[in-house]
Amino acid sequence: MEQKVLPIKDSNILAKVQQCLQENFKAGVRNYTIFQVGKATLLRVSDILRLKRTDVFDEYGNVRQNTFLHDHKTGKANRLYLKPVTGDLLAYQSWLRQENLVSPWLFPSIQHPEKHITEKQFYKIMAKVGDLLDLDYLGTHTMRKTDAYRVYMQSNYNIGLVMHLLNHSSEAMTLTYLGLDQASTEEMLDNIDFG
Repeated sequence: MEQKVLPIKDSNILAKVQQCLQENFKAGVRNYTIFQVGKATLLRVSDILRLKRTDVFDEYGNVRQNTFLHDHKTGKANRLYLKPVTGDLLAYQSWLRQENLVSPWLFPSIQHPEKHITEKQFYKIMAKVGDLLDLDYLGTHTMRKTDAYRVYMQSNYNIGLVMHLLNHSSEAMTLTYLGLDQASTEEMLDNIDFG
């Protein structure tokens, strides 16, 4: 049976997931930063893990405000806005220096720094977080779905914005991706004045 990955809708659970990523792994700072970059950029995990240091940091070690890439899955051009995770990325850069991890990859494997962490490795990390917190809906798309949902809710249901951020080609695809269940739909309808 295929696992159903859902967005984290509760801010308290989100904070617990973030804390667990940081504190329960040898490379907790890396794992947390992957999660934060995923949330802020709404990238697929395959694209996050393929980022190179030069995509994110300039020659002086500053975080770029924007970076450009082509989505691995779709081939579509994508411009990433990195300002929301500048602090996380700078802290991560310090951790890389402290650990003496030198790699062209932004998120290197600890055992093989010449390679980036794999999707399978990150899936195992998210599965362990799910086990530790007794959450059965975490996966490699958790961060992408979580912030897509948060942007949707906090932008007053601006489906066009979320669709653009996810690089989707249809609203229907985006609505399905958001995992809007009956309870969420009813909650939104409760806030509508039907006259």
